[in-house]
Amino acid sequence: MHTTNEISRIRNITLIGLVVNVSLTVIKFVAGYVGHSTVLIADAVHSLSDIVTDGAVLIGTRYWSQPADDDHPYGHAKIETLITLFIGSALLLVSFQLLCGAIRSLLHILDAESVITPTWFPLAAALLSIVLKEYLYQITVRTGIRVKSAAVIANAWHHRSDAMSSIPAAIAVACCMAFGNQYVFLDSVGTIIVSIMLAYASWQIIQPTFASLLDTGVTPKQREEIAKTIRSFTDVIDLHKLRTRHIGSHTLAIDVHIQVKPTITVTEAHDLSHEIQNRLKESRNIIDVFVHVEPYYGS
Repeated sequence: MHTTNEISRIRNITLIGLVVNVSLTVIKFVAGYVGHSTVLIADAVHSLSDIVTDGAVLIGTRYWSQPADDDHPYGHAKIETLITLFIGSALLLVSFQLLCGAIRSLLHILDAESVITPTWFPLAAALLSIVLKEYLYQITVRTGIRVKSAAVIANAWHHRSDAMSSIPAAIAVACCMAFGNQYVFLDSVGTIIVSIMLAYASWQIIQPTFASLLDTGVTPKQREEIAKTIRSFTDVIDLHKLRTRHIGSHTLAIDVHIQVKPTITVTEAHDLSHEIQNRLKESRNIIDVFVHVEPYYGS
């Protein structure tokens, strides 16, 4: 679960992104309409989707940061997972929208007898978007890594995708202004390439959320590391039924049965289980450890 300071960092960086996205959306719509660039108008829709995901993170932090309660004994971390899934899905939808728009624009260029050359305004807007959104990606992803928030990292990638989608617009407009209308098709071709890149990035965001939503356990290597930590206690003779599952994007719950000498007291068994819990929580981001103690009578 995120601390109060981490939640504050998440909200601050997301608010900065929200202000930038609102400003860029307006600038791109105006520049695309006035400057005759269809791809920049599509790019403005992309920036509009960033506003939606920023809002989702701001709303989500209010709920996933809440402590465990009677109805949610393992906390509310899966809300962050759902927000991450939403952002990844939104990015996938944006990539599809950009692809369809680029194909329609390319077909229009091929069929049209004349094409209006974009002006400098879309070029300036596209370059501004590239600089601002890449900078926004850098500061947001650093915050996401620092606070270990998959939703914030996913939102950072949404910022970078906006910067990437502005690159073909800038290249196409620059080529048209420099060499003439015969290069206007680069606007659409570049957008198609970027949309494929965005679709791949969205899958990279969506795929890890399945581990939490489907209660997937850790990898065999991580499972063996956990077992090794438990076996390091001299009073533990053996263990079995070691089970793990993801709670949220970075936290785990662990259940394990340990076998000890049948002669130890209840107090000793109780203290041992707490020592195991504390040791595991020190080395990993584990929200809960359940240790079941059994007597060992030999094989």
